[in-house]
Amino acid sequence: MTVERPDLSQVSLKRKLSFTLLDAITDKEPVVQEQVCSALRFLGEARPRETLRACDAYLRQHDKLAQPYRALILRAMEMVLSSHIHQLDKDTASILILLASSEMTRTKGLDCDWQRAASSVLVAVGKRFINQVMEEVLSRFQPGVLPHCSVLQTLASLSVSNAFGMVPFLPSILSTMLPMLGMAKQDALRVVFCCALQHFSESTLEYLANLDQAPDPTVRRDAFAADIFSAYDILFHHWLQSRDAKLRLAVVAALGPMSHLLPSEKLEEQLPRLLPGVLSLYKKHAETFHVSKSLGQILEAAVSVGSRTLEAQLDALLATLHTQICVPVESSSPLVMSSQKEVLRCFTVLACCLPDRLLAFLLPRLDTSSERLRVGTLQILRHLINSAAAQMEVKKPFILSAMRLPLLDTNNKVKRAVVQVISAMAHHGYLEQPGGEVMIEYIVQQCALPPEQEPEKPGPDGEDLAAADSVRAVSVRTLYLVSTTVDRMSDVLWPYLMEFLVPAHFTEALTPLCRSLVHLALKRQEAGADAFLVPFEAHANLPSPYAVTTRLLVVSSHPYLGDGRGAASLRLLRVMRHSIHPLLAQPWETAVPLLLEHLEAHTEETLSLQEWEEKLLAFLRDTLAVVSDDTWTCQLSLEMRKRLPSYNRVPQEKNFLYKCLGTALAAAASREVVRKSLQELLGAASYQQQAEHEGLACCFGICATAHLEDTLTQLEDFIRSDVLRKSSGIFSIFKDRGEQELEKVKSALILCYGHVAARAPHELVLAKVESEVLRNMFQCFSTKDPALKLCLVQSLCMVSQAICSSAQASSFYFSRKAELVAQMMEFIRAEPLDSLKTPLRKKAMLACTHLVSLEPALEEQARADVIRGCLYSVLALVPEPDREDGGSQESLYQDTVRALEDLLAGLLQRNMTPQGLQIMVEHLSPWIKSPKGHERARALGLSTRLLRHFRQHLHVSALVPFHNLGLLVGLFSPRCADLCPATRQQAVDCVYTLLYLQLGHEGFSRDYRDDVAEQLLGLKDGLVHPDPATLFHTCHSVAQIIAKRLPPDQLISLLLTMFEGLGDPDKNCSRAATVMINCLLKERGPALLEKVPEIVSVLRSKLQETQGEHILPAAQHGLYLLASQHCAAVVSSLLGSPLPFDSHTCALWRALAVQPSLTTQVLELLLEKMSRDVPFKESRAFLLGSSPHRVATLLPLVATCALYEVLSAPASGTAVLELYPQLLVALLLRVSCTVGVQLPRNLQVKERRGTGTAPARSLEPCSSAVDALQALLLRGGSQDVAQCMQLEGGWELLRTSAGHEEGVTRLASAMARCAGPRLPLVVKALVCTQNSPYEMQRVTSTAFLAELLSSNVVNDLMLLESLLDNLAARQKDSSTSVRRLVLRGLANVASGSPDKVRAHGPQLLTAMISGLDDRDDPHGLVALEAMVGLARLLDLVAPWDLRLVLLHTVIRIRPFFDSEKVEFREASIRLFGHLNKACHGDCEEVFLEQVVGGLVPLLLHLQDPQAPVASACRFALCMCVPNLECEELAATFHKHLQEGRSLHFGEFLNSTCKHLMHHFPDLLGRLVSTNLFYFKSTLEEVRAAAPMFTGFLVLHAEPEQKPQVDLEQLIAALQLLLRDPAPGVREKSAETLGRLVKFA
Repeated sequence: MTVERPDLSQVSLKRKLSFTLLDAITDKEPVVQEQVCSALRFLGEARPRETLRACDAYLRQHDKLAQPYRALILRAMEMVLSSHIHQLDKDTASILILLASSEMTRTKGLDCDWQRAASSVLVAVGKRFINQVMEEVLSRFQPGVLPHCSVLQTLASLSVSNAFGMVPFLPSILSTMLPMLGMAKQDALRVVFCCALQHFSESTLEYLANLDQAPDPTVRRDAFAADIFSAYDILFHHWLQSRDAKLRLAVVAALGPMSHLLPSEKLEEQLPRLLPGVLSLYKKHAETFHVSKSLGQILEAAVSVGSRTLEAQLDALLATLHTQICVPVESSSPLVMSSQKEVLRCFTVLACCLPDRLLAFLLPRLDTSSERLRVGTLQILRHLINSAAAQMEVKKPFILSAMRLPLLDTNNKVKRAVVQVISAMAHHGYLEQPGGEVMIEYIVQQCALPPEQEPEKPGPDGEDLAAADSVRAVSVRTLYLVSTTVDRMSDVLWPYLMEFLVPAHFTEALTPLCRSLVHLALKRQEAGADAFLVPFEAHANLPSPYAVTTRLLVVSSHPYLGDGRGAASLRLLRVMRHSIHPLLAQPWETAVPLLLEHLEAHTEETLSLQEWEEKLLAFLRDTLAVVSDDTWTCQLSLEMRKRLPSYNRVPQEKNFLYKCLGTALAAAASREVVRKSLQELLGAASYQQQAEHEGLACCFGICATAHLEDTLTQLEDFIRSDVLRKSSGIFSIFKDRGEQELEKVKSALILCYGHVAARAPHELVLAKVESEVLRNMFQCFSTKDPALKLCLVQSLCMVSQAICSSAQASSFYFSRKAELVAQMMEFIRAEPLDSLKTPLRKKAMLACTHLVSLEPALEEQARADVIRGCLYSVLALVPEPDREDGGSQESLYQDTVRALEDLLAGLLQRNMTPQGLQIMVEHLSPWIKSPKGHERARALGLSTRLLRHFRQHLHVSALVPFHNLGLLVGLFSPRCADLCPATRQQAVDCVYTLLYLQLGHEGFSRDYRDDVAEQLLGLKDGLVHPDPATLFHTCHSVAQIIAKRLPPDQLISLLLTMFEGLGDPDKNCSRAATVMINCLLKERGPALLEKVPEIVSVLRSKLQETQGEHILPAAQHGLYLLASQHCAAVVSSLLGSPLPFDSHTCALWRALAVQPSLTTQVLELLLEKMSRDVPFKESRAFLLGSSPHRVATLLPLVATCALYEVLSAPASGTAVLELYPQLLVALLLRVSCTVGVQLPRNLQVKERRGTGTAPARSLEPCSSAVDALQALLLRGGSQDVAQCMQLEGGWELLRTSAGHEEGVTRLASAMARCAGPRLPLVVKALVCTQNSPYEMQRVTSTAFLAELLSSNVVNDLMLLESLLDNLAARQKDSSTSVRRLVLRGLANVASGSPDKVRAHGPQLLTAMISGLDDRDDPHGLVALEAMVGLARLLDLVAPWDLRLVLLHTVIRIRPFFDSEKVEFREASIRLFGHLNKACHGDCEEVFLEQVVGGLVPLLLHLQDPQAPVASACRFALCMCVPNLECEELAATFHKHLQEGRSLHFGEFLNSTCKHLMHHFPDLLGRLVSTNLFYFKSTLEEVRAAAPMFTGFLVLHAEPEQKPQVDLEQLIAALQLLLRDPAPGVREKSAETLGRLVKFA
């Protein structure tokens, strides 16, 4: 759009700024538009009058400016007015009023942003100049003419914002408006009229409510009544019938406040029509907030005038309002929630005047089957209880009675609503009335709901109760809040809540019940000493103290269930201690906190339930001891017995109750009570429940600790009774079922005998074990039922353990021992081998373990049968596949293995001799050699632990030979290479233990530590990895240790055993035997060589024929002998092997490294072969004009591969050390000249396809050279160098053209750090290659030498001078890379030898300056290196030397500040910082000028998109600021520019400009002009920062500095930036334009 621009030369600068900003208001980016508005507001802050007038002029001049932009300008004007209305003069106000009025009414469109913005300007002016505004608005509000919609909206808004100023005008406005209402035909216009009437009424009501503050206190309601009624008549009788929904809502919203202004008689007259009319709108509108709000206002007005007609409308009112509450809420929006609140407010209004009618309507609706109706009615009832408490006070009995019906509802939503009503009732005294207990019981019932039912599934209306709002959660919160916050409920709940503690169906409510009771008890305890005592006798329904104690103790056994009911129950016990028994006050005060501390120290996962139960039982025992009242104890045991059936559904808690009952019976003194209790327990037990057997048995066992005779008597009497006799005759039809139930009874009885034997005093048990215990146990055992068998084994295990634990066990002769052992073995053999499902094996072996230690001893055959049977039962078990219960299966298996270990150790203990050990190992031997891995692993594990047991219990009374050591070592040692890693380590453990057994037999003490044997433990880690080389190397080491400690007489037996091991089905173990045999025969090598003269002729055929790799060491050894005599011939022959080398060829090369002198000869020959020929040949591709490529020559390539193989051999280390410098330099240069070199075509094909065995390494020339270099370092003792290269990625860098130079640098650095003493010879060899005809070799050698200078080691080795001279001589090299690396090396002196820099300062600085001026470097890389080097040297050179080059350097690097390349910007800026740092305190005036000149680019590049550049700017600025000698500026820089701290650029730049303008005001013009240069920067961030910088400078400059700035030029530049493509730049430009008002 083309618009006419005014002649700006004729207007003021302020006007120019305003117009420039206003021109930018048409920007398409909202963020820029917002910034323009902000800038206009900034102008308005400083010059409100001029800014407002400029906006007025702009709008008048740009008459065709689009509406959205006019609206933005008007909105900015409104913001200025809102902040500075009191500074507005009358003339400007008049201008603005006319403008806004004109803009507002320019078009007839309705409700657009533009008109609303203009209206807002009028409203803002009207806050101070109401009369002038009203004069203008009323001029457009003429009688008989429909006004513009915006006029009405403005009047309405004025009445809201300035009620006191507006209400006096309302009578005349209303009188003018009323005739217009009939003229308004458009619904949209009618909506505006309604809104105006609504706001007029609301402002009038506000005015009348605050007459004491009003300017005219004589105003009365009557002054508006007639007009309002006239308007009401039109709105209600005509407009409310419209089909337009918006109009109907606008009408009803207006009728609410208008009803308060109607005359009383008119309101009374209209109510019969008004109320139905409003109520009818509920059916027409889904959004009912305005309807409900208006209805509430109308009802309030009706009640305030004492309307009598309201009662006649009540039924319709209540029905409609009730429906609104009951309708499902589909949204949780604030408007919907507000509508609900307004409806409830209507009920409150009605309750205040007609409570009886209201309740008569509501209470019957509680008796309905509709969920929605019930929930809604309950919601209303809760609201009335809270909001109309006075009116509901006398209605409490009726409400309580009506609430009984909803209590029966099972719907969760109804339940939740009922709980909320009961909560409200508790706060208002309802629950203190008769029938309140029912409500409390209902709350407890909901607390007892099972947690797994929460949350419920989504209902049909889609609503889902979240867990936090579930019925149970709400009830729990309600119970606790009522107990703790409603004081009046204390007497109601205490002790009534205790009635719910014991019944089982309230179990899930125990935790909230206990918490509430604890709080109530503590509150009553504070009230008085006896107030909290529980009057059990006075309340018949309360449980007895015995029942309470039993209940709370039992539920505490699983403390984390039910939201932590264990801790809650214990706390309740503690506060009730006086009521339980007076003597328990002090003991429980001490004991219960200890139990609670134990719970707090654990979680559900870490708590041991067995340990916790023991603590609770100990607590019970201590309690009974303190009470020491047999009557009380017997009564408690009776209560416990009575409560057993109530725990049938919770077997774990029932078992604990059994234990508690046993504890109580053990403490009882009355034998009659004990006998009767045991008899009843046996008769009433639920034998069908397998889980109950253990509890019953524990009870009898605990009771037997004090009543053994009575316990055994009751058990025997029960066995003799008719219960265990089979039915016959007519009842035989139930025979099968009867036998099954009978077996369960027998199982329980057998288990009882086991627990009695285990827990009763052992000395008393010995006398009865065979005569009573075992006899009765076997009398009960008469079937093969698995459960019965398991119980028998478990009980026999406990019986045998009790016998062994007796002090008289050693003298006890157990006549039935062999019989029991045979029975156990029969059970074990009968177990299936395909699964391990029961602990029968484990328990049977545990029983055998205890039995074998008793007299008489087992016969040899019986011992052997036990060992074989148990080994087969466990070791042959098929491994279980991974299953969900894999954890429990694995735990059971581990327990079974431990039982087997204990059994074998017990048998071994009976014969602790080498012969006894050998017998045990012979039983294990077939399993050790089993082809199945899991069997071998299990057997080795058992062997390891048996050998340790033998060693721990070894007692050698005389020096006797360990004659079978060789046999045992030969059996275990080859297993060091087993396929299973665990088996390998266990084999080492076995050998380790055997060597110590030998030392023990030689007379060494048990705690003696042998250095050689201890080395075995260090070898175990090498057996973890499956790599064969690692395994066999470790096996070799094991064999060496064995050879050192094996007695001479055992060698033959060891070798014979190992030779047998060569046929081991496990090939790994066979090869390990080979390795160990070779190691043991190491000293017999010469004799073997004399027998193999034809080794050369058969060598290759042997390697090709055999599949076993164990002959390879022999072949290598033969080759070594041959090469010792004919080294050159062997090397030449092997060099003729085809590439790539196969595995046999590689192995043969490595065989040449066995002996150092031979290895030296081989290495020298290979170096000569590698260096003889050229490294590559140039080959041009077929395509014409394509660049040539390099192809490797064959002989150097083969020699390189051979070098790698020789260097890889561990034995080559000595020779490598001798030739280390030559090898390192040759291989490094080989790497450099093969970078990018290709394989010959025939080898490329081979490498792609592969021949024979795939090569382990790449044939690529550079990679092979790098591998050889790496092998050299590893073999030459430079492992640290190789490791550093590996960690730093140096090897990969060496292989690539792009990274080769960096790879060489990292190699040199690693050498300097880790191989310093070797550098002199390496440097000497490398210097000789500096004149190489190959550029890459010169680059490589220069890079290596340059990097060495970064380490102090060159100074220590006196290499510094020679390296400097050598590098300086290469400054004129034709290669740019060499010249660049020379500068890097010279700069590295700063890192390696900083103390030498001053001495060589002139030479170093000259070289760097020369690099800055290098004209033969088109890419500037030499200059870049020079800048980086100078930055490193500056702090170390002499000040005088630096002064000579300082200015030249600064001038030379300044252009790089704005380079397009990131690295140049970073290096130059960082160097600038270092130059400033070097000049601190001694800065010449000419250099200070450069510092000032650099401030702007440095500050702007803080916003550089590249982080390194921004970081360099931080550093440079921090170094510059001391030279400016401004403490405030330095403090700002220090605060904001610390490394690692995020920079808020705007805040920092603002503070910086503030200090610059305060201390250096004369720099304003220079800084602004420099910023103008960056307005054209290619970096968007810098372009945005430059106007921002300028704006802050202007903001903090003094007005007298204005002449320094060419405002015309600056504004023109900012105008150009306002058209920048980047929104951020335009935004900052607009912001800066706003700040220029300071100079306007």
